[in-house]
Amino acid sequence: MPKAYSTGVGKFLQHYPKLATVVTVKTKEQENALAIAWHCALSFEPPLYGVAISPKRFSYGLILEAKEFAINFLPIESVKLIAAVGRTSGRELNKFERFQIATEKPIKISAPILKDAYAAYECKLVEHHTYGDHEWFVGEVVATHYLQEAFDEHEVLNLEKIKPAFYIGNDLYAELGKIAVHHIGRTEIF
Repeated sequence: MPKAYSTGVGKFLQHYPKLATVVTVKTKEQENALAIAWHCALSFEPPLYGVAISPKRFSYGLILEAKEFAINFLPIESVKLIAAVGRTSGRELNKFERFQIATEKPIKISAPILKDAYAAYECKLVEHHTYGDHEWFVGEVVATHYLQEAFDEHEVLNLEKIKPAFYIGNDLYAELGKIAVHHIGRTEIF
C-alpha cells in the first residue's frame, strides 16, 4: 500500500487512537469534568502521570488553583458521557448535575472519582509547563481506584471483560474489535 506524504501536518490525527479519559477537578467553589485523550504515565518511582490541557479549557484554571486532579478511565459504554463532558463547558453549567454523573469519594484529594470508571488515579500536581498550545500537567499518583474483576492477577486489564473507550479524532470513538493479546517475552525479541 503506498504511503501519502505531505509537507504540512494536516489535521495531525495520525497518532490516534488514544484512550479517552475524563479528568476531574474540585476547588472550594467548583468542580468540573473534562474529556482528554492526550495523557500518559511518566514514571514508576515516584508514580507520575501527565495530562495535556489547553489553557482555553475551564479545568485548566481549576487545576492550577486546586493543585490536584483525578484521571478516570472509562469503558466504551460511557462514550456518550465522555463526549458530553468534552463538548460542554463547566463555565456554563455544572456537568455533574447536568449529566447526572455518579461519583465516588476520593481517598487523598478532593476531585471526584467517576463511579463508572474501571480505574482512576488521584494526582497531586507536582509540575506544569507550556508546550505549544497546551499545558502539560504532571501529577504524582497518590491513590488508585480500580474495578478488581476487570484486571488479571498481574493487574493487567482484561480486554475480554472491559472494552476501553478509544478516541480516534474528529469526535469519533472506537472500541477494540477482535481481541488478540500477544505476549512477547524479553528473550523472544530478535
